[in-house]
Parts: sequence; structure tokens; C-alpha cells
Amino acid sequence: MNAERDLSPLTPGVVRALTDKLYEKRKVAALEIEKLVREFVAQNNTSQIKHVIQILSQEFALSQHPHSRKGGLIGLAACSIALGKDSGLYLKELIEPVLTCFNDADSRLRYYACEALYNIVKVARGSVLPHFNVLFDGLSKLAADPDPNVKSGSELLDRLLKDIVTESNQFDLVGFIPLLRERIYSNNQYARQFIISWILVLESVPDINLLDYLPEILDGLFQILGDNSKEIRKMCEVALGEFLKEIKKNPSSVKFAEMANILVIHCQAADDLIQLTAMCWMREFIQLAGRVMLPYSSGILTAVLPCLSYDDRKKNIKEVANVCNQSLMKLVIPEDDEMDEAKPSMTIPAEPTSEESLSKAEAVAAGESQLVWASRVKPLFFPCSCERIQVTLNLDGIVQVLDYHLSDTSIGMMTRIAVLKWLYHLYIKTPRKMFRHTDSLFPILLRTLSDESDEVILKDLELLAEIASSPAGQTEEGHGPFDGSDVRPGPAELHVPARAGQLSSSNTKGLECSPSTPTMNSYFYKFMINLLKRFSSERKLLETRGAFIIRQLCLLLNAENIFHSMADILLREEDLKFASTMVHTLNTILLTSSELFQLRNQLKDLKTPESRNLFCCLYRSWCHNPVTTVSLCFLTQNYKHAYDLIQKFGDLEVTVDFLTEVDKLVQLIECPIFTYLRLQLLDVKNNPYLIKALYGLLMLLPQSSAFQLLSHRLQCVPNPELMQTTDNTKASTSFKRTGACNIDYTELLQHFEKVQNKHLEARHQRAGRAEQLDRRVVL
Repeated sequence: MNAERDLSPLTPGVVRALTDKLYEKRKVAALEIEKLVREFVAQNNTSQIKHVIQILSQEFALSQHPHSRKGGLIGLAACSIALGKDSGLYLKELIEPVLTCFNDADSRLRYYACEALYNIVKVARGSVLPHFNVLFDGLSKLAADPDPNVKSGSELLDRLLKDIVTESNQFDLVGFIPLLRERIYSNNQYARQFIISWILVLESVPDINLLDYLPEILDGLFQILGDNSKEIRKMCEVALGEFLKEIKKNPSSVKFAEMANILVIHCQAADDLIQLTAMCWMREFIQLAGRVMLPYSSGILTAVLPCLSYDDRKKNIKEVANVCNQSLMKLVIPEDDEMDEAKPSMTIPAEPTSEESLSKAEAVAAGESQLVWASRVKPLFFPCSCERIQVTLNLDGIVQVLDYHLSDTSIGMMTRIAVLKWLYHLYIKTPRKMFRHTDSLFPILLRTLSDESDEVILKDLELLAEIASSPAGQTEEGHGPFDGSDVRPGPAELHVPARAGQLSSSNTKGLECSPSTPTMNSYFYKFMINLLKRFSSERKLLETRGAFIIRQLCLLLNAENIFHSMADILLREEDLKFASTMVHTLNTILLTSSELFQLRNQLKDLKTPESRNLFCCLYRSWCHNPVTTVSLCFLTQNYKHAYDLIQKFGDLEVTVDFLTEVDKLVQLIECPIFTYLRLQLLDVKNNPYLIKALYGLLMLLPQSSAFQLLSHRLQCVPNPELMQTTDNTKASTSFKRTGACNIDYTELLQHFEKVQNKHLEARHQRAGRAEQLDRRVVL
């Protein structure tokens, strides 16, 4: 710098000393400047004061020469000390050149700038608050400075500024929040530490309500929570913990809706600490805000459901997620099924636009595990909208999320169970709205029956049973799910020639009017058709889980309806081999399952028109399997007809499988189910056809263990003459059951012969195809 240049009122000696490389000489010059400025203050000569500050700023602090810049900084600090309480009038001119030096490449100069600003702020105290944002901005940069001396100096200045803010009641929080929101996304550890320390300070000041602006900084806080530094993570945990305490104390003043989507995003974080903390917040939000959180249910479920299948390594997250799931489920009430858009109930800030909602739905439908739409929001700030909307259940979004998680084969068992519980809960609470989604849900619910977990299958069956029996699923005739104009049979359905809603071709009135068979809705028959189709396409499912599924359905629904409808469908089944296998399975369940005790008693006596109608319906389908048909006659005590059937066995093709089934029937006769049949062998005179039928079975069997078993049983039949009593003259007439004449056994026998002829023809066709195939292999 040219020392000859006129820089009055600064003397040439002061100018030379300010530009000296020695700190001591610059300090002496600063003392001279302080003395000079004090004189101007005493004279109230503001123009000269401004002139001195301008010279120190333009000619020294912003000079190209490093020693001049150092002199300018110490000179500006000296001016501030001299001005004392009046320094507030000149703060802009004092602070700006100092902050400019914060960006200097020389670390020593940055340190001197920090020192100068410390002295300026120390003198001005509360007067610096209008300039807080520029001071904070400069400090946030110094906090990440690589030089330890600069960092140490900035920490001193930082503490001083925090003291000033803490003791003042004039802090402009509204003006500061945009800067805080911007700086909170810094990736530098020291800058993050600086930000968190300020949030903790502002949180501790009673007059500053930072909770109102939490939606603007919450996302940044969760990102800082994932920092590699344990110290920073701990500080962030403390800050979030303090905010959560405030939320619990003053829930009425919290903007829950504006923070819901932020929590949804971080509940899906890969970092365990972030995910656990966000999930804990979500738990509190659901419990504190209640139905305000309902519009965000689909997002919450997207975040929560996968956590339910975590193993013990993430046990804490799993437990909190489970509480969130249960609490959210409780928010759905029956009124949601009746709520009309025209009836306002409770209002919350508006959700994202329809375009955003659509993109979210598409993301879920595309199978994205994360809410991709969320990552596009920059910054993640949801301003409080003036528009108000009613709290309604976004059922479409919820069902879409549940459908996605149930369809994903990689999802864990507990998540699938939770999804099924949700669907069941929604069908209970909001059946009218849920039945709009039934057609789309039905295929995936049927596929879930093939799940590896018994518990999942149980929940699935409960849900399907609720769908099949709910009054809300009842549709008007001609407009049901089976009406050709509304629903076309898909690949997962059996093709039934007759109208799908029609049951047995004979005497259907008996079933419809029966008090023991509650009316099923339009989906019941569809369920039965698709279930049998499932068994037909997946024989392994039928073998391993068929009996389990049907038995559970008999507990959940009316057993008579199930057997009646399945028998009616199987009567029209074109795959005769499957029909025979299915009939055998149903017959085994009917004869052995404790769940069907009441149905067996109903069939055993055939006292009512409904029971006789059911017998005829079962009989027609049971004809697909000769041995099961005989067992049904034994169950219903139609011994003469059983004998007539066995007589027809001579015309059938006797195979190893056929003899195996006869063997099993003999074993079954020895079981408790047929105790009444064995006791009737004592009454030889009134049960001649029972004995003949059993002898018929004996003659069919080869010399095997079953032959020996039945032979020994028949040897125990007493001599009829020994069993005669004086009062048995009318026994033969008293045993005859009323109503048996209503059943046309001749027609049933003809139907049996017709069905068996079809089976014989089908077996010959299969054998012919197999023979042709063998010939081709030989050639």
C-alpha cells in the first residue's frame, strides 16, 4: 500500500503500523485508532467515524495485501471497542468486511477475522441479532474449517453468540428458519455438529417455539441421525428426544399431518437407528393425533408392514412397528363405511396433490419397496395449506398397499399375516366399501392358500369366509359377480355350464329354505368354484392341505352349504379323475372330522327334507367314486341301496386302487364313527341288507388283513333265532324311517351306472393314449 496516500484522519504512522508484518506493531496502531474513534464519539462526529470504518474496510480489510487485511481486521475491532454501546449503529459496516475474510485462503487471516468478529459481537451484544443470519452463515463455514486454531476461535465466537440469543427475547426465528433448513442438509460432520448444537440451544429457550417449524427441519434431523460420528448421532438423538417430549406435552399445537410423510420415508431407512427413531415417532403420532393420520395410512403401512417380519436382530424395530400397526388399525371405525364426502367430520391440512398420490400408487404397483416419490421432494417441507379437507379413509390406497405386500413372495410370514388381518378388519368395519375391491383381491387370496405357513392359510380362510358370508356381498339377481355382463370367468375359475348361483339340480328349494343353512352371499359359490379349481391345478395342495382347508372352512362357514355346493360343482366337473379324487377327499372329511359331527347326524337319520336333499346332492357327485358312494349309503343307513350298489361292482373294472379303497372302507367300519352300524348287526332280522352289503364287500376283497378283519366281524353276527323276543312282531315296521319313500333310489342307481360308464370310457381313452405313446418311443 502506498504510505503517501492520504488516508486521514489516520496518520501515516498508523497506516504504516497497520500494514506491518509484526502483530505487536499492528496492535499499537489499533490502540491509536481506538483513541481516535473515542474522540470522535465524544464529539458526536458520526461522519468521521463512518469515514474511519470505511478506510479500514476498503483500504485494509479488503486489500490484496495480507498484512493490510490483518491490520484492517484489528482496526475494525478497535473501532467497535471504542464505539461501545453505539457500535450497533455501525454493525453492518463493521461486520461485512470481517465476514468476507472468513473465506480467505490464509488460515492465520481467517483466525484474525474470527478474533475481530468476536470483539465486535462482544461489544454489541443484543444489537447483533438483526444480523444473526449472516453471522450464523459465516460461523457454519468456520465450524468445518480444517485449521484447528480457526475452529477453536469459531467455537468461542459460537458460544458468545449462543449466550446472546439465550438471554434475548428479540430473536427473529421466522427469518432464521429458511437458513437453518438449508444448512441442515450439510454432509460435513463439523457443520452438522454446529447445526445440532444450535437447535438444542434454540429448543432450550422458553421464548422460542421451534416446535412450530419442526416440519421444515425434521427431515434434515433424521438425515443427520445417520452420521458416521457417534457423538453427532447422540446429539441428534437428544435433539429429537427433546422435540418428542414437547410434542407429547403440547399435542394440540403440533402439525402432525405435515410431518407424516417425512416419518414414512425414514421408517424405511436402511440405518437401524434412523428407522427405529422414526418408527417411535410414528407410534407417538398415531396415538396422539389419532384419525388425523388416517389419510396417510397407505404410506404408513408401506413402511410398517415389512418391519413385522424382522428377526431378533431388529427386535426393537419390529416391536414398535407392531404397535404402530395395531394402533393404526384401531383408527378404522364403522362410520368410515358410511362417511359421505358431503358430510364433513374432522379437518386436517391438505394431502399432496392427486398427481403425487397417483405417482405413489404407481410406485407401489410397480413393486418398489421404497416410496420413490418421496425422494423427489426437494426440500422435504410440507407447508401448511390454507385448504382444509375432511379426514377420510383412503381405502383404495390402503388396499393397493396390502395387495402389493400379499403378492410379494419375498415378504415374511408375519407381514402376510398382518396384511390378512388388515383386510379382515376392513371387511368387518367397512364392508360396503371393501366389496368394491373384492374382485381384484380374490385371485391373490386364493393363491395365498398355497402358502407354506398354516397360520397364513388360517387367516386367509377367515378372510375368505368373511367375504363369502358378509351381507354386504349380497348382490341383486342379474347384477352379481356371476352375471355375464359384469364378470367373465378367468383362468382361475371352473367353467360350469349351469348358472353359477344355482345349486343342486333337484329340490333346491329345500336348501334355500333350510333354517340350518344361512344364506351365503354372491361370492360364496364363486369361492367354492375357484377353490376346487385351485385343487385341480395344484394336486399337491389338495394332498397336503386339502383336508385342512375344507375342515377349517366347515368351522368358519356352514358345513352343509360347503358340501352341497362342492358336490354340485363336482357333478359338472369334466376332469373325471380329479372329481373322483376330490370326492374321496370330501368323503374322508365327512366321515372322520370332528367338525362335521352335526352334519353326520343330520345325514344319518334323513328325517328332514333338507337332509334328504343334501343326501341326493352328495350321492350324485359321490358316484364319481364307487366305494365312497357305498360309504355314504352306510352313513345314511341306506343299506338296501348299498347292497344294490355292491351288486353293480361286478360290472365295474376292479383295479388295485379300487381294492385299496374297499380295504380303507373296512378299516373305517371299525372306527367309532360307525359304532351305530356295528350295533345294528345285532338286529339281524331288521337289517338283512346291511349284513348282505358287508358280505358283498368281503367277497370283493382278496385274502388280506382287511378280509380277515371283516370276516371276524361278520362271524360275531348272532343267530337270528337266538335273538328273537316276544315283542319283536312289529319291529320290522317300526324301524322303517319316515320319508325314505321320497327318495327315488332307482333313479340314483341309474345315475351311478351312467357316471361309472363315463369313468370307464375315460380310463380306456387314457390307456389308449399311453399305448400310442409307448409305440412312438419304441419306433
